[in-house]
Amino acid sequence: TLEQPPTIADHKMRSRMEAGRARTLSGARPGPVHRGVGGCSRVRASTPAGGEPRTGPDAGAGLAEAEGNQQWKWKTRVKGIIPSDAAVYPAQDMCSRCGLCDTYYVAKVKDACAFIGDGMSRIDSLEEEVHGRQRDLSSPDEVTFGVHEHMAFAKLRPGVEGAQWTGIVTTIGVEMLRSGMVEAVVCVQSDPEDELKPKPCLAMTEEEVIAARGVKPSLSPNLDVLAEVEARGIKKLLFIGVGCQVQALRSVEKYLGLEKLYVVGTNCTDNGPREGLEKFLEVTSSNPDQVKHYEFMQDYRVHMMYKDGVTCEKVPYFCLPADQLTDVIATSCYSCFDYVNGLADVVVGYMGVPFEGPNVPMTKHFQYATVRNERGREIWDLLRRTERLVEEPCTREGTRQDFVKQTLVTDDDVQMGSKKSSPLPLWIGNILADVLEKIGPKGLEFAAYSLDYHVLRNFLLMYRRLGKERTYQHMPAYAKKIVESEDYRDIVAKQIAKGEKKGSPLDELARWVAALFSEK
Repeated sequence: TLEQPPTIADHKMRSRMEAGRARTLSGARPGPVHRGVGGCSRVRASTPAGGEPRTGPDAGAGLAEAEGNQQWKWKTRVKGIIPSDAAVYPAQDMCSRCGLCDTYYVAKVKDACAFIGDGMSRIDSLEEEVHGRQRDLSSPDEVTFGVHEHMAFAKLRPGVEGAQWTGIVTTIGVEMLRSGMVEAVVCVQSDPEDELKPKPCLAMTEEEVIAARGVKPSLSPNLDVLAEVEARGIKKLLFIGVGCQVQALRSVEKYLGLEKLYVVGTNCTDNGPREGLEKFLEVTSSNPDQVKHYEFMQDYRVHMMYKDGVTCEKVPYFCLPADQLTDVIATSCYSCFDYVNGLADVVVGYMGVPFEGPNVPMTKHFQYATVRNERGREIWDLLRRTERLVEEPCTREGTRQDFVKQTLVTDDDVQMGSKKSSPLPLWIGNILADVLEKIGPKGLEFAAYSLDYHVLRNFLLMYRRLGKERTYQHMPAYAKKIVESEDYRDIVAKQIAKGEKKGSPLDELARWVAALFSEK
């Protein structure tokens, strides 16, 4: 009989010190300590003396052998943080709840987290490791969209029933399992009691992948299944996730013992907790309880598809009360510079596709795909072999820079509290949306508009919150290039000066106290 893994009690005293030390690597303030193994996502995988992780039925014996192996010993000693409202994560308020710290990989958080230390600037070196080269900063498209070999507008015909779009990502997962390219897929199903609440899943069957179709627009701890991947002995894996999750995954990939890791990324913009999503829908929709999917489309409207699969409510951007929505977005998303998921093998998203007209629903609409490397080509070639993939060349029209600057100033003034948003009446908002859809940037130029704006907005927010030095430490080179470009450097400097002149309430209090004591 093989030796079974030690229980939590066997390691209790040893784990307490190690887990606590791992959680405070970033200098997080002391908080309640949460220890233990809860659920399959925190099953411990063991390691033999040779250095490769041992999973499956002989995991217990490997765990005992690992006691003398310093390289892998941390896996037997560290336990993840049990998620709860009281849990304190190393990245504190900048935590994106990616799930890494819910496993023993919390021991690697200092070097893996997208929001600690050098943060997203690590993307520069990770691109070299993942794709064989960094993005070409002399190429405007690579600055914006990242390393790529192929970009195309794409959709499936017929699509996947129940998907938000045509089911490209779902079909990739199904086909990779069916072909034997992978043994499992990390994806996100819905919580049984709340279909908009994400529930990460290690899918082993096609049915489990299909059950994960559709976007769940909330922070999701996808990485909390990593220990389960090891415990099940998975060697060929497909991971589906967003940028901050993928950066952490790439940073710990070498410890997973995988023979092949494929990563399909999705674009991610301004996410937040489930409660934030609820507030967004309540403020935006006339029937928030009926909304199942939504997207900010290139007709300058938010399209909200109802649960009946037929009704689509559309609200112009200009009719949204921006000052009521600043807190629905997570601080991590206000600190993100990787909306295009630059470390994935393939990325599938919407924001680069021209609006196809009011009568074309999302379930028949093109998305855009970015193939970054050889593994990405394998995935895309597999999808082509289904004979359901429709591709068209990417297009762009118009210029974005003036739109970016106008949007930035308007939004940043609201963020600083110097201006209240003034939502337009619906009928005026619809007229303005129609005009801008005709004269504004389209296709990839619209995507570049959105990306430039978010980079600049987040730079300003981080600059005010953390200071210039910490902000530049966190930013990847391509984000710095956008901020410092001739197109935007003047408007950025103007907004910085405007914020410094206004000051925060704490700054005003500090000046008042200083003046008081100087008089005495």
